[in-house]
Amino acid sequence: MKIVYDNISSITSKTIARTYSTSFSMGIRLLNKKLQEPIYNIYGFVRIADEIVDSFHDCPQADLLKEFRQDTYNAIDRKISTNPVLQSFQKTVNEFGIERELIDTFLDSMEMDLEKIDYNSDLYEKYILGSAEVVGLMCLRVFVYKDDAMYEELKPYAMKLGSAFQKINFLRDLKDDYQSLGRIYFPNVDMSRFDEATKKELIIEIEKDFKIGLEGIKKLPKSSRFGVYLAYVYYTKLLKSIKKRPAQALLHERVRIPDRKKYTLLVSSYVRHQFNFI
Repeated sequence: MKIVYDNISSITSKTIARTYSTSFSMGIRLLNKKLQEPIYNIYGFVRIADEIVDSFHDCPQADLLKEFRQDTYNAIDRKISTNPVLQSFQKTVNEFGIERELIDTFLDSMEMDLEKIDYNSDLYEKYILGSAEVVGLMCLRVFVYKDDAMYEELKPYAMKLGSAFQKINFLRDLKDDYQSLGRIYFPNVDMSRFDEATKKELIIEIEKDFKIGLEGIKKLPKSSRFGVYLAYVYYTKLLKSIKKRPAQALLHERVRIPDRKKYTLLVSSYVRHQFNFI
């Protein structure tokens, strides 16, 4: 019967991914079939932790996150959990050798979201590392499947790609983060005076990360390359849309890519990938 429970647990994480992010779930579906389930499992874990700090405002968030952290460690050590998301996550952690340090660093960044922090450069880099770069490394562990040499080679590229994704999220979500949650992640940025010069500076930083990240995508095994490349294409399109918006408009609206455009990008990306034009 445990096989049934394992299947239900993985379906739960898959449902979370497909409900919360059409872009990432579409990218996951383009990975080799054997890679899809573990990446869904990682996404489910990350998404629930993020929801605790972003959505559970009328609940004891600090206590819930502390319990979630301990439940995560217990699930990994026992190789079983009554929480379906943690059950699917522990399976992936134990099968692919995802380091506890990566999980610790991620959860530490989630804790940072429970406080009103005045981010300086060091704290900004710490948050990016935990909320994005180590998530990229968890996925990389799956993509290279116990090939430690390849993991070490691709590690800096995966971190830069995760960093670029997160920084774009920051720009896309300025309205909710600043107005609803009172968060300002970018260091030394006065949101009341957020202007084109500031936006341009941030975009240049993201484009540098993307340039490095793309080089890493080209080095990925074929089983994962196209799925990751599609996520890269979606986010570069999102960045282009952000570029076109006035800086102050980002404080009042969330930039999105329509679903019909996503499917167009899927087709064009597939052609470029097949003919090695990435």
